[in-house]
Amino acid sequence: MARVVRFHEYGDADVLKIEDIEVAAPEVDEVQIVVRAIGLNRAEVMFRRNAYVQQAQFPSRLGYEAAGIVKAVGASVSDFRPGQSVSVIPTEDMARWGTYSEVINIPARNLVVHPKNLTFAQAAASWMKYVTAWGALIEQANLKADDYVIVTAASSSVGTAAFQIARAVGATIIATTRSSAKRKALLDAGAHHVIATAEEDLVSRVMEITSGKGARVVFDPIGGPAIEQLAHAMSHRGILIEYGALSPDMGAFPQFAVLGKSLTIKGYLYNEVVDDDDVLARAKRYISEGLSSGTLKPVISRSFEFDQIQEATRFLESNEQIGKIVVTV
Repeated sequence: MARVVRFHEYGDADVLKIEDIEVAAPEVDEVQIVVRAIGLNRAEVMFRRNAYVQQAQFPSRLGYEAAGIVKAVGASVSDFRPGQSVSVIPTEDMARWGTYSEVINIPARNLVVHPKNLTFAQAAASWMKYVTAWGALIEQANLKADDYVIVTAASSSVGTAAFQIARAVGATIIATTRSSAKRKALLDAGAHHVIATAEEDLVSRVMEITSGKGARVVFDPIGGPAIEQLAHAMSHRGILIEYGALSPDMGAFPQFAVLGKSLTIKGYLYNEVVDDDDVLARAKRYISEGLSSGTLKPVISRSFEFDQIQEATRFLESNEQIGKIVVTV
């Protein structure tokens, strides 16, 4: 038996229940892991609230990230062995392979042996954010040293990961946040410039920072009405990568900016990386090397214990954090 977090209906954090469940042996292509740390993601909140691309079948598990120790391997698995310390790369189905549990089974292709310089908490705080940011900025946008990149909702774990990847190629980062309360923390986390959108005009500030050129790359999880403003802040032939839908409101399509500047607006999900073996291999290599060298350094906002799963996800929803929220097991 293992303690597993499940929910039996959609709702707020109160619907999350810790239950004793019998965990099956791993399938032929799976690895069974004793979990030591879990990374929380906003996608899991959206899934729990029925606002995600996937719907739950109750009772449902959830969770995309974890790190722990290999307990057993499936019959066809040759790359892993019991006793290894591994990290989970988000799967395509959090309900089937949910990570909020003391013991989990995960497809072997979604695992890496994490570098020895990482703690379990750091390892659990790495793969969703770095896969998402790397796939968007490097694979999709081909970010370069002379680029300006706007990172919105910048205090999120994906936002701070984007800072590190952008800095690694020499790009200039313009972070956005609602108020100036997080300005210093975002600058300390790696942003070159911070725009408080409730206090400053986004377009005029971006044009001031870029000497009238605009930003070639925008990395945005919010959507809604802000897309029009972002389009006006972009440079000619820029690309806006939309990787979320945090705004509940619809926005107008900025057709004049899109046409006039020959812009690309690209919807993007992390599974564009994990669905493709070749792209996933490149992501594993880039991120593992970055974590080993220290170029990529997981930022952890706060840790909670497993019994505090409701409190941990409420903190995630509060938007108070800078970086990742981790639950230790």
